[in-house]
Amino acid sequence: MSTEPSEHITTDCCIVGGGPAGLMLGYLLARAGVQVVVIEKHSDFLRDFRGDTIHPSTLQIMHHLGLLDELLRLPHQRAPRLQAEIGGEDVTLADFSRLPVKCRFMAFMPQWDFLNFLTEKASALPGFSLRQSTAFSDLLYDNGSVTGVLATHASGTCEIRARLVVGCDGRHSGVRQQAGLTGRSFGSPRDVLWFPLNKRDDDPEWNTGHKGPKQNFIMLDRGSFWQCGYSITKGDYPAMKEKGIEAFKQQVAAVAPFPAARMAELTDWQPVKLLDIRIDRLDAWMKPGVLCIGDAAHAMSPIGGVGVNLAIQDAVAAANILTPALRSGSVPLRLLKKVQKRREFPARATQFIQIKMSGKKRKEGEGSPLPRIIRRFPFLPYVFGWIIGLGFRREKPRRFRAIS
Repeated sequence: MSTEPSEHITTDCCIVGGGPAGLMLGYLLARAGVQVVVIEKHSDFLRDFRGDTIHPSTLQIMHHLGLLDELLRLPHQRAPRLQAEIGGEDVTLADFSRLPVKCRFMAFMPQWDFLNFLTEKASALPGFSLRQSTAFSDLLYDNGSVTGVLATHASGTCEIRARLVVGCDGRHSGVRQQAGLTGRSFGSPRDVLWFPLNKRDDDPEWNTGHKGPKQNFIMLDRGSFWQCGYSITKGDYPAMKEKGIEAFKQQVAAVAPFPAARMAELTDWQPVKLLDIRIDRLDAWMKPGVLCIGDAAHAMSPIGGVGVNLAIQDAVAAANILTPALRSGSVPLRLLKKVQKRREFPARATQFIQIKMSGKKRKEGEGSPLPRIIRRFPFLPYVFGWIIGLGFRREKPRRFRAIS
């Protein structure tokens, strides 16, 4: 027996998920005079697994929006190139120094800082509303078209009626599941175990806080602590847990740049979190009244850290295409298809490269050929810098006239 919602809201667009895609789309729509409600199930943005990379393509978008200088006043680190240790050799994988953009570097910034920044800017606009601690429950339909969402919060149930619902709720998207959108999964041979270690004054340098992986070990500088990642073969986590935390600590200590004694901070499995890596994409990103973008439409591997930036490019394209319809009335299915047509090739091309890079299993003792290939073709880091830094299709936010 259904319960009457305790709250009813009507808006132009309801965005499910307060990540990079959702908040960027919400900001751009509100900036153009569209009424937007973003719902986010968590009470804050403090997630361990959020990507920290802000690529040159995203920095260029922030420049076009007039927000770049203020964004870069936040604590961050700059990487004009990406390096990794492969087979005991330091290799420059990508060089951004020749990109035709304002910022020829990748910025490493805790994603919660970036999301708080976007929220602050969006909340200053009259049409924007972010409702945190509000979880998506179901889609609302009328004559076969999605007309809104049901959401739950501490006070009860909320019914949000909207001309368009946009799923920005990540790789485990409830929106795409409830909409019955289907797709293909390409798997991934690796997962990552994340855990924190407190910082100490005598800790080793780690390429100003970000470098890796080194022998499957990753470190991200969180200011007061290191966010450490250890890459494992997919499916190995249950067996590792069965062997116990001490065996895991010994395994990590063998490749970490810390003395083994530092692993004493891990006393049990509680702070160790599994990141299930997956690569997939939807066949169709939409149905009447609903659209998925970002990881909800195409989940990416962490390779290159490109997922966040593809999601933001999706948001810009969606805002450019859909704003006029949202300001004037209903959003026809052909416009939702136009968003997918615009953004599907970059997603497919990026996933193709990720699959090729991660899919081939080498024989025991066989090293990666990448260092040798880059020595033979020294221009490749600049090519990879373009692919990682800018992607296969850049988006520029449109400026819409104010509604009279």
